[in-house]
Amino acid sequence: MKAVRMTGVGRPLEMQEVAVREPGPGEVLVRVRAAGICHSDAHYRGGLSPMGPLPLTLGHEVAGVVERVGADVRTHAAGDRVCLHYLVTCGSCSHCRSGRESFCERGAMLGHHVDGGFAEAITVPARNAVPLPAGIPFEHGAILMCSSATALHALRKGRLARGERVAVFGFGGLGASAVQLARALGAGEVFAVDIRSEKLALAERLGAVAIDATRGDPVARLMEAAGGAGIDVALDFVGLPSVMRQAVRCLAPQGRAVLVALSDQRLELDPYREILGREAELIGSNDHTLGELSELIGFVERGALDLAPAVTATVPLEAGAINDVLDALEQHRAGVRTVVVP
Repeated sequence: MKAVRMTGVGRPLEMQEVAVREPGPGEVLVRVRAAGICHSDAHYRGGLSPMGPLPLTLGHEVAGVVERVGADVRTHAAGDRVCLHYLVTCGSCSHCRSGRESFCERGAMLGHHVDGGFAEAITVPARNAVPLPAGIPFEHGAILMCSSATALHALRKGRLARGERVAVFGFGGLGASAVQLARALGAGEVFAVDIRSEKLALAERLGAVAIDATRGDPVARLMEAAGGAGIDVALDFVGLPSVMRQAVRCLAPQGRAVLVALSDQRLELDPYREILGREAELIGSNDHTLGELSELIGFVERGALDLAPAVTATVPLEAGAINDVLDALEQHRAGVRTVVVP
């Protein structure tokens, strides 16, 4: 089968012919129908995070159709529509048993540690194949698996309470979901901070108050828009030190800044003025849980989360097309979300 693979750090992805791995006991073979291109894929290509053995097929936002099932699989059958939880875990360690599978002692991530979905097919444990209702397009099911799930997890980590103010820094794939999910979870006001006018226009259409970071200090503009009260939950989806600090500086007393974007850049803060004096919290958020995926699908089915505006482009399963999108993500000129459709 065809697969677009990472062969070395800092090198363009390459199309290769690889063998289809037949499903073993407890596994399913899924024909890929859609695979989202995440900013993390650009970070992986650039060497920001250690990878599994190369060459490796990237792509961790995956949806498709079950083609074959392995022995002892009773939960799925050929023809089932599924989207794939990207964390392959043991299911038995203390973290897995307590619902914290992102800390699994033997965990691996699709498209990061093991082969992912920029391919014609992928084989995964059956427990990773989440049923995808017929009314949800494959493209939407794919991006639910990371951009939406990571946004929901970040809001949960931020302990968003009904009526609180939320600020989303960076309106890309995660931001489009975060704005809608914050509203669905009862946020009083939601603000979206970005530098691109077309993304801010979309944020407004989705119910956020747009803050153009090119027009003065975004923290001052947020404080003014919030009547001087500050922000209760600020989400950073950018990863630049200046933006991470803005997420902290805009906080109300006892506010929570949740850092989500991958970054290897040092963040410097004024401990008293920015953290201690306001009893503010700085929270890290990584991945999501299997249980949150079912909750997300419920949001979509109820109409609280519309992913049509988030899918701004599709590309074929071609190395050149995918590399072009990764280049655009690195240069902060990509659309909200581009999806590979084999």
